[in-house]
Amino acid sequence: MGDIIEEKPVLYSYWRSSCSWRVRIALNLKEIPYDIKAVSLIKGGGEQHCNEYREVNPMEQVPSLVIDGHTFVESLSIMHYLEETRPQRALMPQDCYKRAKVREICEVISSGIQPLQNLIVLIYVGEDKKKEWAQHWIMRGFRAVEKLLSSCAGKYCVGDEITLADCCLVPQVFNARRFHVDLRPFPIILRIDRELENHPAFRAAHPSAQPDCPPEVAK
Repeated sequence: MGDIIEEKPVLYSYWRSSCSWRVRIALNLKEIPYDIKAVSLIKGGGEQHCNEYREVNPMEQVPSLVIDGHTFVESLSIMHYLEETRPQRALMPQDCYKRAKVREICEVISSGIQPLQNLIVLIYVGEDKKKEWAQHWIMRGFRAVEKLLSSCAGKYCVGDEITLADCCLVPQVFNARRFHVDLRPFPIILRIDRELENHPAFRAAHPSAQPDCPPEVAK
């Protein structure tokens, strides 16, 4: 009998989704080959709401990852699955304190910032107020992140090794710039973002490098 060929993982992704971006970074850092199946969050009222995609992700959001014969949703749970099943090129420290700090920063961004300035919320808030709303919650969250980083950052968010915290931070900085947030009060966040902007795994995961990025935006 021949060798069993494992199917390449498939990431349901939207080019500008920061949650999809986190997972793309993690996959790239772990050097896991994958295919992208683009899900437009705006075309036709949002492809994430169609019946076919609802079967993939009942929350009607991206990302979703099909891997190892399973389908997983929610970016943090996906990244932890990758870490636990593919521990090589680790994205979590061995030290328990540092691991807790990584989880802390991920949680502040993924629960305390990103959902409050997500597309579905901004549509509900309305066109007139969405920029002010997004700026308020990003600034509030970044004040907390900056304070946390002041006690645990090295070259990156937690020490001198890239972790899941960095995977979450960089896309959120991009979102902050989209909403014209003044980032000058956050020098540690800015320094870490600059440190990572030219890293190959982060560059390959950037929205402008995605197959569904509009041509007028792509670099």
